[in-house]
Amino acid sequence: MREFVVEADGGSRGNPGPAGYGAAVSDAATGETLAEAAEFIGVATNNVAEYRGLLAGLRAAHALDPEARVAVRMDSKLVVEQMSGRWKIKHPDMKPLAAEARGIFPPGRVTYEWIPRERNKHADRLANEAMDAGAKGEAWTPRAPAVPEPEGPPGDARAGAAAARAALARGRAVPASEPVESAEAAPSDARAARTVASATTSSPGWSAAPDLGAPATFVLLRHGETPLTPQKRFSGSGGSDPALSGTGREQARLVAGALARRGTVQAVVASPLARTRETAGIVAARLGLDVRVDDGLRETDFGAWEGLTFGEARERYPDDLTAWLGDPEARPTGGGESFAQTAERIEETRARLVTEYAGRTVLLVTHVTPIKTLLRLALGAPPESLFRMELSAASLSAVAYYADGNASVRLFNDTSHLRP
Repeated sequence: MREFVVEADGGSRGNPGPAGYGAAVSDAATGETLAEAAEFIGVATNNVAEYRGLLAGLRAAHALDPEARVAVRMDSKLVVEQMSGRWKIKHPDMKPLAAEARGIFPPGRVTYEWIPRERNKHADRLANEAMDAGAKGEAWTPRAPAVPEPEGPPGDARAGAAAARAALARGRAVPASEPVESAEAAPSDARAARTVASATTSSPGWSAAPDLGAPATFVLLRHGETPLTPQKRFSGSGGSDPALSGTGREQARLVAGALARRGTVQAVVASPLARTRETAGIVAARLGLDVRVDDGLRETDFGAWEGLTFGEARERYPDDLTAWLGDPEARPTGGGESFAQTAERIEETRARLVTEYAGRTVLLVTHVTPIKTLLRLALGAPPESLFRMELSAASLSAVAYYADGNASVRLFNDTSHLRP
């Protein structure tokens, strides 16, 4: 079952006076804005405008998926308490609006939460845009999204994201980013060893057919830092199995808080390695869930390279490393696991978990290579794309899997929860 967040607001310049409302619907798992609504409604009170914003948000969510669950967040204590059933509705103008709002989704599928005004800026902005438009005798229209200028050197994650947004806004193909690490190591030499290719466009594989049902949504969490992470050392499933560092535990607490605020994760599944089990335990405790361990989510075994930096591995095993960079079938020195073997394991694990968690949102706490592999497979990208993704410690990504076999990547390498 899909889960949406509706943020709604309304205002009146005079109370009563010229009034308008705004509402935004976002995907609860990824935070992506899916719909916006705003309207100037003439002369009305603040409370009526706020109810009109609630109605618009619920209608927009229903249009996206009538089977969804909805979390409404508003800075109107009155509307939240009345719609939650804790306060009586006495005003005659608001009774029919509240009754209409209750009828959009079945009872029990909508929850209400009061939030401070500063956390409701999106809906507040929309409401003010609608009132500004009304003052000019115009209808509100969505404004074009801002396209930030690229920052940083070529290959920098922020620059790449800005370039991608700019290219999409212009409606053309997006150039591929430079290769980045696929293991704990972050070898700049690996980036230099790869040829940068241009991405090609293809027909979208999305389907909005109502009979597909709700997707299985995997929220992919890379574990927090270990002592090896800042040293950029290979750390797979065949090494020392390090625990989280103090930084890593703090990262896990921060992501736990972010996921708790979203409130959409229904199960937690983790790799058996210590760093993932510890990360998952911290998050699951905050969410009130148990942790299930699945061996299919373990990191690649890097063989004799475990614990080495990329430079050290290149110095000791130059031929093996060169072969590994160029061939997904090549195995690390000493009988490690090839990327092809990892992909086969991940595909089997994915198929099993998609079936088991159909229509639900599950947090998979795992590692760099499994997460990149899931994203690569969802996008239909070649194996070398593993070297063209950057995945930070304690980052969140998300993929939705539909009944017709299609997948939709909804989030990649989000670390906003780690910033103050």
